[in-house]
Amino acid sequence: MKDSLEKRLATLDAEHEAGQKMLAELDAKRMQLVQTMLRIEGARQVLKELLQGEQPEATVTDIKDAAR
Repeated sequence: MKDSLEKRLATLDAEHEAGQKMLAELDAKRMQLVQTMLRIEGARQVLKELLQGEQPEATVTDIKDAAR
């Protein structure tokens, strides 16, 4: 009985250690993905600002339009 319990405990210990390792790897991948997403968001923002800067500003030539 004791022998089987010790084997089961060793199996569970190994599974626990493997799970901890997987969690650490997933955390590292998540952090890398977050950093990548932040860079993408920054690049998107820059491109949006550049595109907005290229559009000519509307000028009011009619007094009726200016009142709006």
